[in-house]
Amino acid sequence: MAKAELKTKVNEASVEAFIDKQSADVAADCRIISKLMKKATGEEPKMWGASIVGYGRYAYEGASGRSGEWMITGFSPRKTNLTVYIMMGFEKEAALMKKLGKHTTGKSCLYIKRLSDVDLKLLEELIVKGVKAMAKTRIK
Repeated sequence: MAKAELKTKVNEASVEAFIDKQSADVAADCRIISKLMKKATGEEPKMWGASIVGYGRYAYEGASGRSGEWMITGFSPRKTNLTVYIMMGFEKEAALMKKLGKHTTGKSCLYIKRLSDVDLKLLEELIVKGVKAMAKTRIK
């Protein structure tokens, strides 16, 4: 049986055009997050699939044996939240998470309504820590 291929892949679509399609307030938040992620990774943003802006790449192998590449960090403006991808997860950052502001989390997803709901300096610290945690698996 052939392995299912990951549908969300890096592509050459325009990040700027994607951000420009968002409402003005969401686009403004996206541009701020984009600057933080570019600074943390030293990478240019790339579109991953149709709706995720990602920075850098790393190689992974899951418990199921599936392997591939994924972004080191990224974000996606969704209908109800701005999703920020921090691949290391949040378990080790409980103290920082308590001070961050209004948010919810998934395994490696931070969900915020708008950037004004969170402490931007702490968000930047979280992004930097997430990027550093992925350094060993980073693809140059």
